[in-house]
Amino acid sequence: MDSSLRIKYEDPQLLHLLRQRENNELTGRTLSNKLYVTDTLISRLGLEKELDGHRGCVNCLEWNESGRILASASDDMHLIVWDPFRYKRKLTFHTGHSGNIFSVKFMPKSNDSTVVTGAGDSGVRTHDISVSETTLICSCHTNRVKRIATARAIPFIFWSAAEDGLILQHDTRIRHNCKSNDCKNVLVDLVNHAGRRAEAKCVAVNPTRPELVAVGANDPYVRMYDRRMIKIGQVPAGPTMYDDWPIPPPSTPGKGDPDDNIPVGCAQYFIAGHLRSPRLRDNCRCFTSTYITFSADGSELLVNMGGEQIYLFDINKNNNSRILQCNVNSDNFTESLKCSEPQDNKDDISRSAYEPTYQFINATSSDTKEIPERIEKLKHEADLKFQQQHYTQAINFYNEAINKCPHVAVLYANRAAALMKRRWDGDIYSALRDCQTTLVLNPENVKAHFRLARCLHDLNRPIEASRVIDDFRDKFSNYSSNSSYRALRKDITEAMNAGGDDTNSYQVQISAYEYQWRHNTTDYKLRFCGHCNTTTDIKEANYFGNDRYIVAGSDDGSFFIWDRFTTNIVRVLRGDERIVNCLQPHPSTCLLATSGIDPVIRLWSPLPEDGSVNEREIENFHEAASANQVRMNRDPFNMMMINMGYRLAGDSIIEDEDDPSDPSIIHPGNCRTS
Repeated sequence: MDSSLRIKYEDPQLLHLLRQRENNELTGRTLSNKLYVTDTLISRLGLEKELDGHRGCVNCLEWNESGRILASASDDMHLIVWDPFRYKRKLTFHTGHSGNIFSVKFMPKSNDSTVVTGAGDSGVRTHDISVSETTLICSCHTNRVKRIATARAIPFIFWSAAEDGLILQHDTRIRHNCKSNDCKNVLVDLVNHAGRRAEAKCVAVNPTRPELVAVGANDPYVRMYDRRMIKIGQVPAGPTMYDDWPIPPPSTPGKGDPDDNIPVGCAQYFIAGHLRSPRLRDNCRCFTSTYITFSADGSELLVNMGGEQIYLFDINKNNNSRILQCNVNSDNFTESLKCSEPQDNKDDISRSAYEPTYQFINATSSDTKEIPERIEKLKHEADLKFQQQHYTQAINFYNEAINKCPHVAVLYANRAAALMKRRWDGDIYSALRDCQTTLVLNPENVKAHFRLARCLHDLNRPIEASRVIDDFRDKFSNYSSNSSYRALRKDITEAMNAGGDDTNSYQVQISAYEYQWRHNTTDYKLRFCGHCNTTTDIKEANYFGNDRYIVAGSDDGSFFIWDRFTTNIVRVLRGDERIVNCLQPHPSTCLLATSGIDPVIRLWSPLPEDGSVNEREIENFHEAASANQVRMNRDPFNMMMINMGYRLAGDSIIEDEDDPSDPSIIHPGNCRTS
């Protein structure tokens, strides 16, 4: 039986949706979309079957449009097409690649007969799986091909992203010759703008607006281009497997396109605001977009940031989502903080970055309004967890309360305090945003004002912190003798004298356009924390259940499921003995395919309600999330040794000979670290 039909009619979510349809509030198709993954089904999700057939890491999975077949590709250079409902292989095909395959895609409207693969041998190939033949071999890339992208509305074009910095556009209607000097299929050359070290890691096409192409690279910026404004360029000459390739011309990395192929107005950049800090860029952490995808309606962009968290960006809010600074106008924000729009709530309050100005907001305090009883209960639970120093659980309660009623200033103020105590990656910047929202809703909140200055100081922005703390002294003069105020004032003054303020300086040569794109970046809307993404650079994050949930794998062998609106973790399941990389939801039913370092594919669906224990369940996901944050911040040398197959005991390095079940050990795989 289809797992999506195994729904008890006592499910309150189901009954609510059926009532909406009876009242003509939902169409049949909308109801079907909302029903295929419900809270009840997610709570029962468990391992249905393991598909065994590959002889190496399974690096990529792809459902066809109908969801009847599943394609997988691996380090073994083989492509397997599965019948996932009978758990049988329909086809096993050697692709001809000589390197690990990192991406596989069905070409749309090809009757599921054409599949595209990209691999570590720098090659892109198309295959007619109906006759088991390779129909196209493209060797235009000069480094590993990491992702292939297709667009449902355009059945004859696909895109490839590789570590040579190129995004290539392939048109299957045009005869292609990689050796030809007339070969023109370069959509974007990141090296021209971001410097010689730029690598393209992932690419995605907007499903509703296929002219928009998003690109992830080996830096914290996510790029989106309108390809209608781009002139397709010639493939730059460079190192290749062919001896008769032309002599490469002098390279001009970071100086822009030679023919101005990409006009300045066609690109939009996104970044989590705190990742712009040079202090973060200059440390040993590597920030890399390991996966990007658009939401089903094309309005959002989900990014799994290697070395950090998962971020969701609203691509339509570029005019009022600039990187947060302390300069706001309350007239622009009050409309975005209504209970009728909980999905937008506070995240529209940011502005352009690094201008050290601050002013108070003259807005009516919402704290004078009566808080609904259900919200008061959530706040009470959150406050209790905070007092017990269970900061993650406190944040979860605040998240739920804010999602249900985003106009209450004290919820943001208290969540900011919990974030500042927890101090996971990005927490201080998130607290800064909450303090700003608190002051929009209640300019008289003393604690939020003081915490705002503290956050700015902790983010190494002393110029802005100085302005904020001076305004704090002027507005709340009776606190000027407070010891906490004096200590923070001293710390900010010392940071000012040390010249520690972050700037937008860059160590590598970047083009004038690149500088402008990076200066006008858009901040994130939502943030999802708990997984660890430092070991492989192919780790995915996807929407699940009509964009109701977010799923992603982790270096601890688990995969996480988040509520998309509250950002809280819903489930954590053990998906691999080592690392989970790929998670591909079925297009129309509650079925999830995952893979990782193990040479198997795992299918997950709702288990029967027979009282049996789900052995794959990670019950204490708060502890798992905390352990992953520690894991992400380990010493880089120690992480390198662990990834090579060693484990650490105190200051000693012990060779790992056995005990693969030890969760403190990361076993090496064939995927290069991110």
